[in-house]
Amino acid sequence: MSSDVVTYEVTDGVAWMTIDRPDARNALSRDVRDGLWEGTRAFVDDDSAAVLVLTGAGDKAFCAGGDLKEMAQTSLEVPPPDFLPQFGRNIDVGKPTIAAVNGVAYAGGFLLAQQCDLVVAAEHARFAVSEVKVGRGSPWAAPLSWLVPPRVALEILLTGDPLDAARAREVGLVNHVVPAAELRERTQALAAGIAANAPLSVAAGKRTAYLSAHHDLAEAYEVAEEIWAPVYRSADAQEGPAAFRDKRAPVWKGR
Repeated sequence: MSSDVVTYEVTDGVAWMTIDRPDARNALSRDVRDGLWEGTRAFVDDDSAAVLVLTGAGDKAFCAGGDLKEMAQTSLEVPPPDFLPQFGRNIDVGKPTIAAVNGVAYAGGFLLAQQCDLVVAAEHARFAVSEVKVGRGSPWAAPLSWLVPPRVALEILLTGDPLDAARAREVGLVNHVVPAAELRERTQALAAGIAANAPLSVAAGKRTAYLSAHHDLAEAYEVAEEIWAPVYRSADAQEGPAAFRDKRAPVWKGR
């Protein structure tokens, strides 16, 4: 990584990408956005990393959203499609992603958490699509009513008011809420458990979970059969039962 404001490190098969601009509440300056692109591409190509965790430095903000001072200076109107990486929209990330939300996740920070597959939040974390309060837009929030009930999505989008971590978990936006001091440890454990599973099955499981957002039920079943057929035929599909029979840990080949 060449970025000074986004770091990338791998621990036991888990890549941690951290926005390191705590003095500015990890806001999405041009340098941060470039660093997120670099880190995301590094993860996609990194065979040593099975899961990505995205987080922010410090204990106040995961990411407070766009850098409003920079936006004012550049007179930003409609952000370009590649403004920042949106997992599954403008960059294909086949491996699982987790947001470890260590503080406020507002606007673009909400976007980053939303696009991750799983979310672990510190107890003091807060989430908001605050664009209505500053006259900006949130077209990226189109999947929100698939992630949470439509009336909850409407309240989030129309009021711009934040949800605390407990409420975010209650409505399904967050998987786990943990004490702030345990956020990294608990997220690492979740990610490591996923990384230990059969990689082909994990990748297929991720794709299957999103099918209902794009297909009706009959089509989703058909596409799921296509996704899983090569997994059934893989060497790993034989290794799992054999390891169980032999009472040993499986050795996954990813093929």
